[in-house]
Amino acid sequence: MNFIVIGCGRFGAELAYRLFTNGHQVVVVDSEPQTFNRLHPDFRGRTVEGDSLSADTLSRASTDKADGVAVVTNSDTMNAVIGHTVRVHYPEVRQVIVRNYDPAMREMLEAFGLQIVSSTAWGAERVQELMIDPSFRAVFSAGNGEVEMYEMFIPEKWNGMTISELLSGCHDIVCAALTRAGRAELPSPSAKLFKGDVLTISATLEGVRSLRAKLQEGKEA
Repeated sequence: MNFIVIGCGRFGAELAYRLFTNGHQVVVVDSEPQTFNRLHPDFRGRTVEGDSLSADTLSRASTDKADGVAVVTNSDTMNAVIGHTVRVHYPEVRQVIVRNYDPAMREMLEAFGLQIVSSTAWGAERVQELMIDPSFRAVFSAGNGEVEMYEMFIPEKWNGMTISELLSGCHDIVCAALTRAGRAELPSPSAKLFKGDVLTISATLEGVRSLRAKLQEGKEA
């Protein structure tokens, strides 16, 4: 597939190299030629120097042939304008994703209707989770961390209980899978849990907090 990464800061350079090592054709665009020095020595994609808002620059980057464009400069305003420009003038591009650098600017980006990834907000969310309770391991994050999938190990206290009993009174949680002895299944609410099972849940942070509180009550009982 053909991808364009606009912005060759540390984030953009890492993204470009990851795409390249996965076998994709990658073009990196930046207005400052020295930023291309951040690219990994093994990177063999193309680099295009120029103003990302220039029609000439986007043309030289072969935007009309791109499957996806990632706009990841350190300016939220530039990301919004460039992302909007690409989406309007190159409707054939299937994915236009912009980086949100400052969480305070997310509403502005959302006003453009763009697909947003907030590295700052997502990173803070993950650190918070690990600091509160590392026993809930996040395995997938949707959006910017508003909803995530977690793996939790069933403790001795809940041995023999059902999923509905475990989740009773907890909000914003959906059970996605139950893994036992290495085999996963889509469980019913009446399925019994046993020590050592791995329960995969989809939840908001508030949902996980309510489940943690319930488990803590169980330990203290």
